[in-house]
Amino acid sequence: MTATAPAPAAVDAPQARLAVVKGHGTRNDFVLLDDRDGVLDVTPALVRLLCDRRGGVGGDGLIRVVRAAHVPQAPAGAEWFMDYRNADGSLAQMCGNGVRVFARYLQHLGLWSPADGDLPVGTRAGLRTVRAVQAAPEVGDATWFAVDMGPATVVGGPDALADGGDATVDVDGLTVTRPGLSVDVGNPHTVVVLAQDDDLDRADLTHAPRVLPVPAEGTNVELVVPAGESRRADGTLVGRLRMRVHERGVGETQSCGTGACAAAAAVRAWAGPDAPAVWLVDVPGGTVEVTARPDGHVVLAGPAVLVADVDVALDALPA
Repeated sequence: MTATAPAPAAVDAPQARLAVVKGHGTRNDFVLLDDRDGVLDVTPALVRLLCDRRGGVGGDGLIRVVRAAHVPQAPAGAEWFMDYRNADGSLAQMCGNGVRVFARYLQHLGLWSPADGDLPVGTRAGLRTVRAVQAAPEVGDATWFAVDMGPATVVGGPDALADGGDATVDVDGLTVTRPGLSVDVGNPHTVVVLAQDDDLDRADLTHAPRVLPVPAEGTNVELVVPAGESRRADGTLVGRLRMRVHERGVGETQSCGTGACAAAAAVRAWAGPDAPAVWLVDVPGGTVEVTARPDGHVVLAGPAVLVADVDVALDALPA
C-alpha cells in the first residue's frame, strides 16, 4: 500500500530490525505487523522473506495493522484497516481467519477491547465487523471471535446449482474430474463436494487443483465431505463438514475462514431450504463455526491465538 506522510521508512534496508508478532486462527498462521501510522514500505519481497518458513518467521500471510486514514482505498466506517498479503507477496482482499487474529492483535496492542463493543475493520473486500463470543458448545469453554463476513454468493445462481456446478476440478490423487461450485465471499472460491473421507484424505494439494474455466484472478479450492447433522440442547440444528483447502498464492493451509464460509454456503445451497443455518467446519487446524443469517450474510466464528513476539534482524533474512 502507498503510505502517507511521513515518508516510508526503508524497513528492508541493511541492519534494520522489525518487531512482529506470530499468530494463528485454527493454525492458519500469520506474521502481524504494527504500522498504525502508515510509515513502513511493506514490499512484496519483504512479505515473502518474513513468511518464509525456513529463513524467516513463517506464515501463510502477513497482516499489517494500519489506521484507515493512511489507506486511500479503505472503506468508510472503520478506524483500522487490515492490509493482508499472501505469502507470495500478492495483495489479498480478505481473510476470515486473519481478521479474527487482527482483532486479537489490536487487543494485544491495547488499541481495542471487547468491552468497547463491535470492532469495524476495513478490508479490500469492504467493511467487516468483529466481536468476542463464546466458543461453539461442541468445542468447549473458550473465547472466540465472530466476524460478519458479508454475503456468500453462489456466482452462477440457480442455473449453477441445477447443473451441479459451474466448473470442473482436477485434483492430484483423485482419478475422477469433479464438479465445482463458484462462491464469492469477498474473494473467489471453488467448492468441491466429495462423497467419502478417503477421497478427502487421498487428495494431494501439493500443487494447485486445475479449475476450468480458468478463473481470471485465480481461486481458492475447498474440498469438503458432509459429516452429518446434530441438535444442540437449545434445539439448533447444526451441520458438520470436513474440509481441506488450497489457497491461491499460498498452497494448502491448515484452515481458511472465507473457505469455510464458501463451503458451508455451497453445501447449504445444494441441500435446499431445510438445510441447517449453522455449520461446524472441521479443518486440519481445528474447528470454526459458520452461521447463515436471514439477511444473506454469513458469520464466521473461531479462535484467534498470538504465540510469539519476534524481533527480526532483516539483514539476516535470506536474499
